[in-house]
Amino acid sequence: MNLIALAIPGFFLLIGVELLVAYWRGARVYRFGDSIADLSCGVVHQVGGLLFRGAVAIGLYVAVYEHLRLTEVPYTWWGWVLAFLGVDLAYYWFHRMSHEVNVMWAAHVVHHQSEEYNLTVALRQSVFQGFFSMWFYLPLAVIGVPPVMFAVMSSLNTLYQFWIHTRLIDRMGWLEHVLNTPSHHRVHHGQNPKYIDKNHAGTLIIWDKMFGTFQPEEEEPVYGVTEPVASWNVLWANVHVWVDSWHRFRAATTAEDRWKVWMGPPDFRPASMPQKSAWVAFPKYDPPARRPVVFYVLGQFFVVVLATVALLFGSAQMSLLEVWAFGFAIVVTTASLGALLDGRRWAFGAEVVRSVLVMVALAALMPSGSWGSWTLPVATLAVFALWVVALSRIRPLTPS
Repeated sequence: MNLIALAIPGFFLLIGVELLVAYWRGARVYRFGDSIADLSCGVVHQVGGLLFRGAVAIGLYVAVYEHLRLTEVPYTWWGWVLAFLGVDLAYYWFHRMSHEVNVMWAAHVVHHQSEEYNLTVALRQSVFQGFFSMWFYLPLAVIGVPPVMFAVMSSLNTLYQFWIHTRLIDRMGWLEHVLNTPSHHRVHHGQNPKYIDKNHAGTLIIWDKMFGTFQPEEEEPVYGVTEPVASWNVLWANVHVWVDSWHRFRAATTAEDRWKVWMGPPDFRPASMPQKSAWVAFPKYDPPARRPVVFYVLGQFFVVVLATVALLFGSAQMSLLEVWAFGFAIVVTTASLGALLDGRRWAFGAEVVRSVLVMVALAALMPSGSWGSWTLPVATLAVFALWVVALSRIRPLTPS
């Protein structure tokens, strides 16, 4: 049972509550493009887990448990407590290494790219991260934590971290000494020098205090990363550090520097390249978008969310080809919507092509005799896309 997928309605309900509370307080904690990019990354993360990452991670854990376990943790109260503590400690070390080793940072950076801090940021995850995190949990399989117990505790650990991504909850008294709270996690998302690589906890902040990575919140953090992605495109968000690291690798002139590009800290630069300058805050990425584009993206993204939920819960009844085709269409759509919000000239034509391909694909996949019931909505979708493209091309907002 996918507890994260089951929680999706709750995520959106709490996001709506946060929006209302922020409006009531007169606080601006959301920006449209930023939030759509956050949610798009979450969609692609879930689709990627369904298509390949989840099966690899679960299969590896089960294989180690079946063949290499030293004992077996029973389904008792202390067994569940042990599993909880083990998962939380393993998450701490995975999370910490994701900030200290560049090849892992390249997969984790997606979660930190948002320059806002709200509940949608919790859903902003990388499609590649699971390939690195799964290795940190294998000691639990060796000591005999059953796969079901591990899966439940891992999901609960993830679900816990959703609510701490908010600026609307201040410090929480004595709980600050034990739990990871919104205040502690705001520090973790700050790009201020004293906040970088601090507070890696999942549920319990005690790990950071034990291992020397704790930092209390002082001034309001500046959110985001020191080398911003400057795009709402979900595909570029997932690969931009990989691309940058590859350029650094090619520029390196020694074997040691080539090794450090991947296995050293994220800010490492080969001696042959200019070094990073001192940190300064920069303006948030916020390209203007015309109102028709905003409404179009909002409508299309609503369809994307419905399609993602349908895929997550209906994949067991679909063929492998259908699952991959469905997943590919969702990913391409999120990337296209991000490019529209970026204001790329080519994005408008690409969106027309995408809409037409969706119409053709639906026609091909519909059972015999059912095409008529889909003609009107699909045709309306295509015409709407053309209308937005026409309006947007009258006065492009960006030159790229």
